[in-house]
Amino acid sequence: MNRPLALSLTARLGVRQRGLQDALLIFGGSLLVAALAQVRIPLPFTPVPITGQTLGVFLVGATLGSHRAALSLGLYLLEGSMGLPVFAGGAAGSVHLFGPTGGYLLGFVVAAYVIGWLAERGWDRSMGRVALMFIVGETIILGLGSLVLARFIGLERAWLGGVLPFLPGDALKALLAVLLLPTARKVADSHL
Repeated sequence: MNRPLALSLTARLGVRQRGLQDALLIFGGSLLVAALAQVRIPLPFTPVPITGQTLGVFLVGATLGSHRAALSLGLYLLEGSMGLPVFAGGAAGSVHLFGPTGGYLLGFVVAAYVIGWLAERGWDRSMGRVALMFIVGETIILGLGSLVLARFIGLERAWLGGVLPFLPGDALKALLAVLLLPTARKVADSHL
């Protein structure tokens, strides 16, 4: 009778440790995106700045998997909406979720989930597919972002000011994410 109890306690400790590890990875992912959000370059023709956030979304999605990545970016949005200075350039407040950049922020959660989902299905096994996985994620971010931005400045201006200027930089961030992914995985795996 003691053996099943001992196994049960061991199993519970394993589940608790795994839950703590997951929580740390989720929190760490939100911190990574928050840190990269502080790299902010305003553009005079659009309310959407250039930031490093998408690089963080790519890495979090590909390393944490769909559910943990979505939770990590959801936590990031919660942190910012509660007043922590985690949004672009240290901005904070729920107003950012409902303003011109709100679609991009929501797109982070969706893109992280989709990138994680694709990685779980083997898209992370070659550099070409990883790059394609990040392009899918960026398409989600820019698509949702420009749709919400269009409510504020119109569809044509949202395309010209919320998508086109970001394509070259996002391509560079995707390439950088492809190169950084093995290191990001090692860091995440060391915490599992």
